[in-house]
This record gives sequence, structure tokens and C-alpha cells, in this order.
Amino acid sequence: MFDSIRNNSKILMGLLFLLVIPSFVLFGIEGYSQFEDKGAVVARVDGNKITQSEWDAAHQQEVDRIRASVPNIDPKMLDSAEARYATLDKLVNDRLIALASEKQLLVTSDQRLARYLQQDPSIASLRGADGKLDMERYRQLAASQGMTPEMLEARVRRDLSNQQVLAGLQASAFATQKQTDTALDAYLQRRDVQVKRWSAADFAAKVVVTDADLERYYKDNSERFRSVENADVEFLVLDLPTLQSRIELPEQDLKTYYEQNLQRLSGQEQRRASHILVNAAKDLPDADKAKARAKADELLAAVRKAPKSFAEVARKNSDDTGSAQNGGDLDFFARGAMVKPFEDAAFALKKGEISDIVTSDFGFHIILLTDVKQPPVPTFESMRPQLQADLRKQQAQRQFAELAETFSNSVYEQSDSLTPVAERLKLTLQKAQGLTRTPVPGAQGVLNNPKLLQAIFSEDAVAKRRNTAAVEVASNTLVSARIVTHRPATVRAFDEVKAEVRGRWVQDQSAALAKAEGQASLTAWKSSPAQAALGEPLTVSRDQAAAQPAAVVDAALRADPAKLPALVGVDLGGQGYAVVRVNKIVSRPEPNAQQAEQSRTQFARLWSQAESQAYLASLKAQFKVQMLAQKPKNLGDAASEKP
Repeated sequence: MFDSIRNNSKILMGLLFLLVIPSFVLFGIEGYSQFEDKGAVVARVDGNKITQSEWDAAHQQEVDRIRASVPNIDPKMLDSAEARYATLDKLVNDRLIALASEKQLLVTSDQRLARYLQQDPSIASLRGADGKLDMERYRQLAASQGMTPEMLEARVRRDLSNQQVLAGLQASAFATQKQTDTALDAYLQRRDVQVKRWSAADFAAKVVVTDADLERYYKDNSERFRSVENADVEFLVLDLPTLQSRIELPEQDLKTYYEQNLQRLSGQEQRRASHILVNAAKDLPDADKAKARAKADELLAAVRKAPKSFAEVARKNSDDTGSAQNGGDLDFFARGAMVKPFEDAAFALKKGEISDIVTSDFGFHIILLTDVKQPPVPTFESMRPQLQADLRKQQAQRQFAELAETFSNSVYEQSDSLTPVAERLKLTLQKAQGLTRTPVPGAQGVLNNPKLLQAIFSEDAVAKRRNTAAVEVASNTLVSARIVTHRPATVRAFDEVKAEVRGRWVQDQSAALAKAEGQASLTAWKSSPAQAALGEPLTVSRDQAAAQPAAVVDAALRADPAKLPALVGVDLGGQGYAVVRVNKIVSRPEPNAQQAEQSRTQFARLWSQAESQAYLASLKAQFKVQMLAQKPKNLGDAASEKP
């Protein structure tokens, strides 16, 4: 299916290098126009519209996802024209993949969906000690995403089907050894250089400072001395710990709960079994399935006739290669660890018994129960702390469910104060000073939540000092806040920031002096190369900077190889200036086995990304994609191709 893409190798290599260079520099880190009408069409895919409102909703979801992963990210980065356009492009790609999945008749079976959901950590955490899924908490998990369990499962099924579109391409994508070596040799080429640096700090003593200079600098750069908008707030938190702290538990309730849950508290019975598997997939033709069943019947007869031979029969005949080498031994397992038919049969056997033929999606099993491990029964006193914690949590969850609506309604209905709500629900009115719109890096607590901060600094909350709506900052945690004092961003008075102005002025002037002297030396040395007073020769490359700034390494690598040796000036900004003499090109050293393998692995990943992007580009042509929203000027053509 992808031969046409692979045949266009020159195009693909060009696209690959667009990926390779930034990806290697970052060491492999995975790393619009406004439409007033929300119904405005911003793109079309196969004739189907993508509206402004759909774009806005998708971008908000993307922002929420990124903020959850990187809480301290600057919100301005997420709302830039480039970030918004990237979301639109991703939305288009998602539509393309869905169309391709439909056209290729890709589906996800019930078994695959079940396996995925069982392995999902957020769902696995909802299982109790008995291995059963807590359906109420599962419904709550789905509801937190605005869905029913059925809608959640349908979305996961659809996503798994869509993933198959690129999975085959990515799994089969490869670059030849020659292609890999050629690209890496070119990218990791080295340069023999000599460097002379003029540090801005060395010129600080030469800077003459006058009040007139400082005042002029202050006026010309007033925005650099603007204070950050901030506010003093009061807020209420409704959460489980608050509710748990005020729950009193009668002794009799603890004893009743202990008796009712003794089996669960004791832990699960574990069983050890060995098995012999004869493979027989569900879609196997009836004739082949009958042959597999006949073989299983023969093996069952053999082990029942000579039970002590079970391990040897398993070693020679079981299709479960993982356990066969251990005589079919599966070690101890509890309920929920095996497929249901196998589990039911194993837990129905007595120690030493051999089962009848057990049919599962994997085929036909013969099970020998080899051991049973009963958990010890804990005493009431030993379980008291856990009993108290469990009961308090259960009661607190019920109370939270009852009070959440009251909390949300009350902060809205009595929007000019949080005090009535605090008194009604017996919550502590808390206060905080100097809160800013941007989460504080590394800080914890409910007030560092981006969604809550956005609500606190909304136009209505700032102008009218109204309570925010109840914001869910974490599971079972609602917060409402209200601004008490608001301090807008303002340019601080000169006298207040004079010391800072002086420091910045001296830094800028020092850098200017360093640059001037460096440029003068560069001009002189170009006229008289023999007079160049440079440092000792050293070797630099993209992966070995030799303690040089990135700008120095980049300048050395950009120098025209046909005109070496060459002198190049490098502006280091506030750090000063540098002159680099590029003497010659140095081939990268032969990598050791580990380095070579790491490079090949990374290159293979990048090659796979390039093929995926090329395939998406072909889908855009096939399904006639129209991007109607204006692309930001600083985005290259390749930028919008990221899947």
C-alpha cells in the first residue's frame, strides 16, 4: 500500500532531513486567523466541514492535555497562532486517518478492546481487592470526560481502529544501512576550530554610568520594568480529606464493616496450576478446530492415565511455549488474572485434580491444580486503621456527591461572597496573596491549577469581584475563589527599579563594547590572518560542543567548506562576542557498538516519522483537504505535516 511513498526517495529524504536536524539537536525530544463567527468553516476534509467552534474545542482539549503533562508551561505559548494552527492541522490529520480507517475496513475486536481497557492504568485502579471492576467509579471516570461508559468504549474502539492506519506503515518502515550511515555521517561531521571570545563581563568596569543614561534607558525600555499582574484572593475547597476529617465512626460500625468484608480484607485465595494448551483460534476452520480438539482429548487421556507425566507431556506438546519449558507451570495467580473459562475451571478443582477440556479464545486447555494458598485472616484490631480509612473514605465520597451540587450552586447564586457558603457547609475560608495568572514552577496546591487561575483572572471575576464557578482541580476536589484585591500590571517607578535599570544598562553596554572590540579584531584578522590571536585548536560538532555556546558551533558548521580556513564572527548577545576560525572538516569518529545502535534506532524512528508524514500528505491530496484558516507566516510547509 505504501510502495508509491517509498519510491519517491528524494522527496522523502528531504522531508527526513527536516526532521533529523531539529530532532538530533534536541536529542530526540518529541519534542491563524480569528473567525468571529463560530460557525465559520476553517477547513474541509473530503468535502466535510471543520468549523471554528470545533477548532476551538479541539484546541482547548489540547491545551488541557498539555497543561496536565507540563503544569508550569507558559499559557501564552499554548494560545499562540502557531499552537492554534498546529491543533487545526492535527484535527485535519485525525479526520484523514478516520477516513482511511473506514476505507480500509479496519475494525477493533471485542477481545482487543477488552485487553486494552484491562491494561489501562486509570481503569485498572478501579478494581477492588477481589479483582472486580467498581462500576460506579467506572461511570464516574467516563462522566469526568463527558461520556457514558458505552461512549467511552466506543471512542476507545474507534481510536484503536484508527491507530492501525499508521501502525502498519511505521512497523514496516526502514532505512538501509547506507542511507543511515550517509545521513549520520553528514549530520555528525566535525570541525577543527580555534575560538577567541570577548566576554561582556570583562567590559563592565569600562562602562560609564550617569543618571541621565539610566533615565533614558528606563524610558526606552519601560516594558522591561513592568510588574506582573497579581491578586489577593480568598477561596474555599470541598474535597475528601476535608470531609473525612469530620466523620465520627461508632465502634459498632467498624465491627460490622469488618465482619461484612472479612473475606476481601483477608486478601484473595491464590491457586497454582499447570496447563497444556492446544492452539485453536476462534476463526479457525471447523475441520482444523476438530483436529485440535482431538489432539487435546488424546493428551487428556494420557495425563489422566499417568498424572505424574503431566509436566513431561506439557513440555513436549503444549503450544504455550512460555510455560511449556517449565512443565506447564503458571505459578500462583488470583481471580482476575486469567481468562474467565480458565479461571472458573482452575478455581473449581481440588488440589491434584485434572480438569476436563477447557475452551478459551486461545484454544483447548488441560489444567492440573498443583497448590492452593489461603490468605491469613487478620484480627479486628490489626485492621482497625484500614477499616477506619475505608469507612471514612466511603462516607466522604457519599457526602461529596451530595454536597458538590450544593457547593456549585451556592457559589454561583451568592456570587458576591464566599462567607455564606463557608458557613453553610462548614468549610474554612482560606486566603492567599500575590497570586498570578501563570502557575508557579514547582509549586503545589489547588491555586496552582491552570483552569482555576483562568477563572480567577477572568474579566467578570476581576471587574466585579465575583466568585468563580466551582472548578474541579482534581478528582473529588472542587474550588471556588474570589478576588479581594487586584493589582494590574504596571510600569514600576524609576526610583523603585533604579538598581535593576543600572544592572541592565551596564549589561547591555558591556555586551556592546565586547561586540565592538570583537568585530574590530575580526576585520583586522581578515586583512592579516597571521596576526589572529586565537585559542588552541579544538573539535566541535552537533553532539560534541566542547564547552562552546551553541551559536559558536552553529557558525562553525555553517562556514562554506570550499573556503576553509575561514574567520567567522559570532554575536553572543548579552554574553559578548566571539571569532571562530574554521580550519578544516573532520569526519566523525567511528562509533562504538552502543553508540552505533542508539544512532540507528533514533534514525529508524525519524525515518518512520517521515514516512508517516509523507503518507498523511498523500491522504491530504486523496481526500482533497482545504485549509481555509490563514497559516502563520513563520510556519514552514513541513510544520503542518506533523501527524
